[in-house]
Parts: sequence; C-alpha cells; structure tokens
Amino acid sequence: MAGGEIDMELGRQWEAGFRPGPGDDERFMAHALRLARRGLNTTHPNPAVGSVVVKNGRVIGEGWHRLAGQHHAEVLAIRQAGKRAEGATLYVTLEPCSHHGKTPPCVKAIVRSGIRRVVVAITDPDPRVNRSGIAELQEAGLEVVVGPGREEARTVNRGFLKRMTTGVPWVTLKMASSLDGKTAMLDGESQWITSGAARRDAHRWRAQSSAIMTGVGTVLRDDPSMTARLDGIERQPLRIVLDSHLSTPATAKILSGDGNVLIITSVSGEVSVGSRAVDSVEVVRCRADRGRMDLHAVMRELGRRELNTVLLEAGPRLSGSMIGHGLVDEIIVYLSPDLLGNRTRGMFDLPGVGHLSDRIGLEYRDVVAVGRDLRLTLGVKPR
Repeated sequence: MAGGEIDMELGRQWEAGFRPGPGDDERFMAHALRLARRGLNTTHPNPAVGSVVVKNGRVIGEGWHRLAGQHHAEVLAIRQAGKRAEGATLYVTLEPCSHHGKTPPCVKAIVRSGIRRVVVAITDPDPRVNRSGIAELQEAGLEVVVGPGREEARTVNRGFLKRMTTGVPWVTLKMASSLDGKTAMLDGESQWITSGAARRDAHRWRAQSSAIMTGVGTVLRDDPSMTARLDGIERQPLRIVLDSHLSTPATAKILSGDGNVLIITSVSGEVSVGSRAVDSVEVVRCRADRGRMDLHAVMRELGRRELNTVLLEAGPRLSGSMIGHGLVDEIIVYLSPDLLGNRTRGMFDLPGVGHLSDRIGLEYRDVVAVGRDLRLTLGVKPR
C-alpha cells in the first residue's frame, strides 16, 4: 500500500464528512498497524511501529519506523500533518517514547504539535518507557486511550515484547516435511521436499527475523547459505551457528555472502574462516551443561545482543533439544503432499517423550495453502 492510501470503505466515509467515534478507533488503528508491518524487515532491534494523525475524519499524516536510529513513526506522521495536527488525534501502535535514545523523545514532539488525543494500541515494556510516555502525555493535558488493536499489535512486536519482559528472543522453528513427517532421506537428500512457492514464502520469514540459527551438523551436512533471498531486501538477518567444538569449515557457505555470522561454541579457541569472511564472523563462548551446550545460556546471550526474533532452521537433534528445553514459541511446518517412507529422517529427536503423558502439546494457529503445500503454524503449549 503506497503512502497516504487507505481502505476504500473508510475513504468513502471520509468524503461524506464522516467523523470518528469511539467505535472507530480500531479501524484507524488497523491502518497504523498495516503501516507498522512495513518495518518488520528493517527495524531490528527496535519495534515495528506505525502511526496516523486523524482530524475531522481524515488521515492527514502517517508514518512508520523504518530503521533503528531514524525518526519514529509518530514524528513522521506529525511532520506530514504539519500545522493541521493541532487539535487532531494521533494513533500509534506502541506507547510513544519519553526518553532520549538515538532520537529525541516522541512525547515532546506530540505535545508541541498541538495534538489533543492519543490512541495507543499497547504500552511499551521497555524500562525506559513503561507507561511513562502515557503519564507525560496526560500530565500535558492530552487525552490518552489504550487498547484498540491490542492483540494484533502484540503479534507484530511479539519478539520485542518477549525480549523486554524475559530477556530472551521469540523463537520460531521452521521446517519442511512430507505428509508422513519426514525431513530428508537417510543419505541426507532433502532438496526439495516442498515446492518453490513454499520456499519463496519461507524466505519472507527469514527476512522478518532478527537472526537465523542452525547447528553445525546442518552446516556440515547441507552447507546452507542461510540468507534471505528476496528482491529488494535491505537487511540480512544475523546467521548463527551453534558449534560446540568449532567444527565449521572455512569454506562453509554460511561464512560468506552478505550479513554477519555469529558462531557460538562451548570451548575456548578461534575458528579460521578465511580472509573473505573474517570481518563479518564473530565467535563467542557459552557455557556447557553436562558436556552439551547450555541452550538457556545461548538464548540469554542472544537477548543480550538485542535480538528480538530468531528463526531456527536445524536438524532433528537441535530442534528437539530446543523444544524439550521449552525454548521454542512457535513452529512453522511446510507440509508436502508426499510420502517418503521408512528410509528417512524424522522431524524431531525427543528422547524425553516415552509415553503419551510426556507428549508436547501444540495448538494450530493458522493453516494456509502455499502452492501445492500447506503451511501449518502451531503454538507450543507451556509444559
């Protein structure tokens, strides 16, 4: 949707002199949320935020946060509205900031603009904000409403919200499988289980993630690039390899190409990555737990690095371990209408599941046809 466009129904009502009432806050917020989603690929580690300024039933300014360090959505919307913002209503998908960061506080700009009413989808759990933005607006005499569009706003920024409240990122496990739950043949052959349409769709999930994580076993077996291959992409996610014994070869594709690489190990030492990639590869040590990498420590390290969302693309062992440790929030499965039989590899290694009572519960959130395949989105129930 191009800047300034709105849905046709609202447009017709505005032309007829429509003025927004309390029941229309959700509709204007929906437009702000559409704007917010435009920044999902680029705003990391900041949240994706959209904002619109409405006066006399018309959107007179809009904006969304594009890149960390650039102007926030509210400021862009107010600038577009100009002097017309006086007496208007501002809709914003996340509580306006009240602190000096890379940019000045948005609250100050809102108050100076003459806006009289602010509608906020959700409060900001960042300790530097956390309702102080709302309090400052109210102290300046502005009316503040919180709640319209709450659920979608939480979905848009679920990674940011989780990191701010728990210190660890939101983890989505993504995989491709046949109808009988197989991800590869015994010799490792897996290209391609799903259709080109499904693979293109998967790159969209990569592009929206702060990082893509895999294990060294996948690097050694498949030699993936782990990049988001979409036209016009502005930012490559950080690529992470969990490599306990520093076995990543210098020739691995994941060490080359655009974007940075983080290798997490449980031993001291350095990895030789070759001159072509040495500037973009970092090696960090995380502690071991009974001889194996401590995955909880890994997640805390990623949270410390301000990673909001991690897309896990790994083999059955690491995938199963992440699920077993309660570190996966969501699973996306691209399911092909094929049967691969018994000489194959399964989706997960879950040694802790020996009885039905041990099973790990999931819940369907979305089922969408993508080409000849289905994309299943499932939430992982807390154990």
